Amino acid sequence: MSESSAARPWRFCVAPMMDRTDRHFRAMFRDVSRHALLYTPMISARAVVDGRADASSELELGAADGPVALQLGGSEPAVLAAATRIAAARGFVEIDLNCGCPSPAAARVLWGAALMDHPGRVADGVAAMVAAARIDVTVKHRLGIVGRDGFDRLLAFVDAVVAAGAARVVVHARAAVLGGLGTAANRRVPPLRPESIAALVAARPGLVVVDNGGIEDLDGARARWRGVGERGGVMVGRAAYDDPYRWIDVDRIAFGDATPRPDRAAIARAVFERAARHVAEGGRAHAVTRHALGLWRGVPGARAARALVAELAHDVTLVEASAAIEALVSAAEHHAQPQLLAGL
Repeated sequence: MSESSAARPWRFCVAPMMDRTDRHFRAMFRDVSRHALLYTPMISARAVVDGRADASSELELGAADGPVALQLGGSEPAVLAAATRIAAARGFVEIDLNCGCPSPAAARVLWGAALMDHPGRVADGVAAMVAAARIDVTVKHRLGIVGRDGFDRLLAFVDAVVAAGAARVVVHARAAVLGGLGTAANRRVPPLRPESIAALVAARPGLVVVDNGGIEDLDGARARWRGVGERGGVMVGRAAYDDPYRWIDVDRIAFGDATPRPDRAAIARAVFERAARHVAEGGRAHAVTRHALGLWRGVPGARAARALVAELAHDVTLVEASAAIEALVSAAEHHAQPQLLAGL
C-alpha cells in the first residue's frame, strides 16, 4: 500500500464517541497525529440548526484543529441539509450521517442503526446533504441489524447511499442488536466480521470503505488496511481514547510523514497549558485534563498520574499537578519507551 499521501485523512480515523471526542480530546490527539481524521461526537442535526449545539463549542474549529468531521444524528432530509450547510461554513472537512448507533433512544426517533431498515430514507437524507454544500458526505453504519444482516441487504444499503452521493462508507464490522442489549454490549457481543468488509470491497471495487471495529493497535490496523485496499482506511474508537500514545507512530505508518511527534511528557504539558487557558476563560480544568488519563496506560507510575489528573476536578492546582505529572512521565519515559515502541 502507498503510505505517502496526507491528502487522504480517512486512511486513519478516530471514531465519534459520545462524551469523549470533544474539542479537548481532539486537541490532545492532534499532538499524536497531524493527519488523522478526527470526529465530533454525534450531534443532533436539529440542535445544529436551532443553535443549541453552539453551547458545547463543538462547532468551533481553529487553524490548529486539522481535519475534523462532524457526525450528525437525524433522519429528516431538510434538517440534515440545513445542518450540513452550517457545518460546511464552519470549516468541517466532511459530514457523516450516523446509521450505526444501536441505542434504544436513537431507534425510537429513527436515528442510528434503525435507519438500516430504511435505505430509501437514508438515501434521501444523503442526497439532500450533498446538494446543500460542496463537502463530502459519508455514512457510518453497521453490517445490518441482527436477523436482517445478510450480505445482500448490506449491498443494497450501500448501493442506495452511494447512488445518493455518499463519498464513502464507514462500516462497523458487526451487526447491531436493537432491543435487549445496551450500547456498550453492542460493541462486543455481536461477533466481529471483518471478512464482510473485505467481501464488500471485492463486490464493489470502486467503493471507498473505512473499516471500523475491534482494531486495537497498529498491527491490527495494518491487517484491516489490507482488506480495504489502497483507497480505504480504518477507524479506531476506544483504543485511541483509552491509550492515545499507542498510536504515536501512525503518521509515519499511515501517511508517510516521518516528522517526529512529541513525547508523552510534551503532550502532557500541552494538556495542562490548555487546561490553564480553559480555566482562565471560566471553565473547569477537569473538562480538559480528564482526556489525558490514558496517556499513562501501561507505564510505571500510571496509577499515581491518573490520580493526580482526577484530582484536578477538586482542589489540586494546575501548577502542582503539572509538575508532579511531568516528573512521573519523565521517569516512565526513561524506563518504558523501548518496550512501548517495540513492534510499531
